[in-house]
Amino acid sequence: MPEFFDRPDGARIAYHKTKGKGPCVVFLPGFRSDMKGDKALTLEAMCQARGHAFLRFDYTGHGESSGEFAEGTIGEWSRDAIAAIEALTEGPLLLVGSSMGGWIMLLAALEMRERIAGLVGIAAAPDFTEALMWANMSDEQRTEIIDNGVIYQPSDYDPEPTPITMRMIEDGRKHLLLEGPITLDCPVRLIHGQRDYDVPWEWSERIADAISSEDVEVTFVKAGDHRLSEPNDLRRLTRVVGGLLDEIAAA
Repeated sequence: MPEFFDRPDGARIAYHKTKGKGPCVVFLPGFRSDMKGDKALTLEAMCQARGHAFLRFDYTGHGESSGEFAEGTIGEWSRDAIAAIEALTEGPLLLVGSSMGGWIMLLAALEMRERIAGLVGIAAAPDFTEALMWANMSDEQRTEIIDNGVIYQPSDYDPEPTPITMRMIEDGRKHLLLEGPITLDCPVRLIHGQRDYDVPWEWSERIADAISSEDVEVTFVKAGDHRLSEPNDLRRLTRVVGGLLDEIAAA
């Protein structure tokens, strides 16, 4: 069973926390995903084996946290992440963000630069509400979302269609990052599948170009899809995160 903490506004955030040495590894899940996925659990097991602190949690409207998904926005979910990190961790951090979690990872890191020891993005998707959702809507879809406030799109990952709200699109415009610069100077590792049909692999190139850090490495997986959750993908993820933890310890 998860534990919970309450934000000052009454929202309840579900989480699992492992105590250990720093830096604390924090996993940030993707859009309509949660903290029970293979990547989160694999990293949790790795951190437990290495004696590192680890945190995984659900944004509001996701998983076991309070709230409705359709009421959420990028700004709201980034505030969830910052609140969870501030309430439940201490010391240096290694943030790991998957898909939308990669956007949340960057926004959180910009708010707490002094604590960030490193970042790992997995098919990281900053700016996706504007560049991958709004930009790809038909004129009819744009009219519908403007008039009704919401459209419903089929999902490859869920039997229920995904509600896309105009509120989320408009909020996303307040948090766009890819025009840069993203003023972060910590080590950054990005992993992206070249058969990712949700977030193009070029997104990781754009992130690498926008980040001010010179210590940025990008790994492309020729046969990799968006989820990057096959056994080989999970082994690669632990190598990348574990390797970065070793580099941080040696610095």
